[in-house]
Amino acid sequence: MTRNIYTGKVVTLNIDTVTLPNGATIDLETIRHPGAAAVVPVKDDGTVVLIRQFRHAAGGFIYEIPAGKLQPGEDPLHCASRELEEEVGYRAASFELLTSIFTAPGFADEVIHVYKATGLTTGRQQLDPDEVLDIIEMPLAEAVNKIEDGTIRDAKTIVGLQAVYLRTRRGEPA
Repeated sequence: MTRNIYTGKVVTLNIDTVTLPNGATIDLETIRHPGAAAVVPVKDDGTVVLIRQFRHAAGGFIYEIPAGKLQPGEDPLHCASRELEEEVGYRAASFELLTSIFTAPGFADEVIHVYKATGLTTGRQQLDPDEVLDIIEMPLAEAVNKIEDGTIRDAKTIVGLQAVYLRTRRGEPA
């Protein structure tokens, strides 16, 4: 049984009565989210394009890779391509799916599909009214150092940057 508590623009909060694999029946608060796509833009010289975006819930500005919520029925690759251009003003010749991650599986069903984008060319940035951000470009190694020193704390960004970094360590192109 599902009881809806709240439906907003981004999430829906339900109380789900579920029977667990051990036979216990309990009520669980579950956040439903349509999912998202994120993209690690990598320039030909190995520089990555990040954003420093204001996030109210995080208490200020944080470093992130471009990302956005999936529209109903939208292919995650299309979403990644759209967000790349809207947020940082680049188009990509090639996208590679790095991974798909659960953001908080203890209480939410959100999945973020994380891509690497290469063959970047200039497009047209088109920020939404709620997007307050700066574009930051840096070498991949510097971005990984910012993960290690705690400057980059956003989970999707950490996963995306480290996936690209691991590929370069195996000899694959950034």
